[in-house]
Amino acid sequence: MSRSVIVTGGFGVLGHAVASAFAAKGDRVTRIDFAPSASEPVPGALDIGGVDLADAAATRAALDQVVAAHGGVDVLVNVAGGFTWETLEGGSLASWARMQAMNLTTAATITQLALPMLKASAAGRVVNIGAGAGIKAGMGMGAYAASKSGVHRLTEALAEELAGTSVTVNAILPSIIDTPTNRADMPDADFSGWVKPQAIADVIQFLASDAARAVTGALVPVTRGG
Repeated sequence: MSRSVIVTGGFGVLGHAVASAFAAKGDRVTRIDFAPSASEPVPGALDIGGVDLADAAATRAALDQVVAAHGGVDVLVNVAGGFTWETLEGGSLASWARMQAMNLTTAATITQLALPMLKASAAGRVVNIGAGAGIKAGMGMGAYAASKSGVHRLTEALAEELAGTSVTVNAILPSIIDTPTNRADMPDADFSGWVKPQAIADVIQFLASDAARAVTGALVPVTRGG
């Protein structure tokens, strides 16, 4: 059965891979992104650009478009987010608020507003993108890791909140993702150990499937390259 799937941050490399995987299975996909437009299309997808997902009114307007086009929401994949590396000494305290807004507030806002639709679904699914750094942060990762740890706690708490409903809530915790930006930022690294976006999309597909109906509140490491 075709499902209505939202992928936030869907215009980026990982979001594109996730959206493409759902579209390939015949799902009705919506990509919502802060960027005004996507550089690569996903056939059949509804693209909604220029949306600040930390803003409730803008997010509600985007969800209204999804409901009008696809009738509801069955799966929500929260890919939208950002990254910064800077030490506390000499760094900007504003980075902590920025990471919180980009990585945690975006996920909390759209999830809260989509909950009535997800609970109305026969099998609602929320999949968040956490991070291995949210478990153990390295130097310069404080602001980013703190925001991703917040995503982990959101995942666990919401899974408990929705116990007894049809909705499951899980998060994946990738290590370094193999993207052109990461390769450019770390040209001397061994790319073979990095996680491919398609591999992450495969795990998300499983968590959104009926086969994972008994899995909720899980933080799933996705760390294998190749």
